[in-house]
Amino acid sequence: MALTERLWQARHPPRYAALTPSASPNLPHSSGRFQSAYIFAAVEPETGSAFGLVLPRVSTEAMNLFLAQFAATREPDTHAVVVLDGAGWHIAKDLRVPDTVTLVRLPAYSPELNPVERIWLYLRERFLSARVFHDYEAILDACCTAWNALAAEPGHIRSLANFPYIARVSA
Repeated sequence: MALTERLWQARHPPRYAALTPSASPNLPHSSGRFQSAYIFAAVEPETGSAFGLVLPRVSTEAMNLFLAQFAATREPDTHAVVVLDGAGWHIAKDLRVPDTVTLVRLPAYSPELNPVERIWLYLRERFLSARVFHDYEAILDACCTAWNALAAEPGHIRSLANFPYIARVSA
């Protein structure tokens, strides 16, 4: 599994928009000039399976929520190794990593080793760049639509994320 986040912003003063409590418990979105959404995602390069959440901010609290919900989707008696970068919320001392998940941090300044970086490039090029989002709901809709479209194509995820070094590590 590989994990990271990406940001999309509305580029004008925000309208009021709220997440439903079930979509993002206790994680209010920004109240500043720009509103942001982040896609937290994990993909399995070999099979193309994917899990993602769109959250209003990055933080240890958001990462804890993501890891807990991700772990809950795993089959019983399976363990996931998640490759990620050294972002502060990935290495925070109060990060709660489920017993069924192991985090493997990449060396600093090595995004080319993270399979999810190609996922973000694809989502930006195909769905999210060169667009104006009028409000926070539009950002959420665009992020969810983009992610769900990609997640429905496991073969495409495999082609983007299955780096040669992963096969050597898995062997």
